Amino acid sequence: MLSDSEHKMSVVVLFGGMSSEHEVSRVSAGTFVDQLDRQRYELLTIGITKEGRWLYTEADSAQMADGSWEDLPGNMPCVLSPDRADHGLILFTPAGQVEKVHVDVVIPVLHGLWGEDGTVQGLLELAGIPYVGCGVLASAVCMDKAVANALFEANGVPHTRWLAADRWEIESDLEGVCDDVEKKLGWPVFVKPANAGSSVGISKVSSRDELKKAIDLALENDRKVVFEAFVDGQEVECAVIGSDPAVATRPGEILAGAEFYTYDDKYKNGVSQTVIPAHLPEAKLDEVKTYAAMAYTALNCEGLARCDFFVEKGTGRVLINEINTFPGFTSISMYPKLMEHEGLPVPQLIDRLIALALERKEKQHG
Repeated sequence: MLSDSEHKMSVVVLFGGMSSEHEVSRVSAGTFVDQLDRQRYELLTIGITKEGRWLYTEADSAQMADGSWEDLPGNMPCVLSPDRADHGLILFTPAGQVEKVHVDVVIPVLHGLWGEDGTVQGLLELAGIPYVGCGVLASAVCMDKAVANALFEANGVPHTRWLAADRWEIESDLEGVCDDVEKKLGWPVFVKPANAGSSVGISKVSSRDELKKAIDLALENDRKVVFEAFVDGQEVECAVIGSDPAVATRPGEILAGAEFYTYDDKYKNGVSQTVIPAHLPEAKLDEVKTYAAMAYTALNCEGLARCDFFVEKGTGRVLINEINTFPGFTSISMYPKLMEHEGLPVPQLIDRLIALALERKEKQHG
């Protein structure tokens, strides 16, 4: 299994997870599995089931994508050890043995809760293992739309008007929450779970009755709901990489298939189109790029993130929507497309992300 690994860097691709974005993660991780340079790296793949079981697997990208990886006969239960002396995985073999496997770097290709929100990042910090992407704080902050919005405001990054309410607040005074939304934001309004991604649980509503149904849907995904005023604008996205300094690409544009860029658009039906660079004047492209680096730095992001914006029609105002700290890496995902447009195709992008993970560890711990 690990025979010729002595001279190669041992890289774990972590995929799956317990969030509503489990399926997307499996497809994104397949990109890393297919594009990782096997001459340089020894690949180990660890899948996390929807129930939260960690399994070492030798699945290929197709088996990961279709979900059949979970039933492969060679799978072994495993854990990532928080003990720094282990610096890696503990496998539980079919023979009842315990096998320790050294790991040099982890790529946590996990989207959404229990993966992209600082939890797995915290485990990796405890273990002392370098990992690709944002740290604990940035991951947690960017996952919570209400906290992220407050920090955008505090750092002068323009954002649409918004409100947030906790479950207890909604349950104790639903009519009062609806009054606030109607009075302060007007119609239409986007209703979102504070902690979810890939447009899961999001609704666009134009009446009080619709608002109440949308709140119920959002509460199925989280205990806190964010309300955002509708922006009539182009949806554009920038890829950002590194830190000290962060480097942002010029934005690409999404031409949505549905009324807004839905989960199905993003990952299933492929009706959305991407245009790189976005259809914007040169000065506006540069303005979005500047705000992307500013937002990324303000929220303490490192490694990589995708910054999503609206450019309001009529006014030309640039308004941030959100930051995704581990953006999708599927064949239709914007982040790898933007990077490729900048001259960094996926195999070299992976090399760069791994190098950044190792650099950060060096800076942190010497």
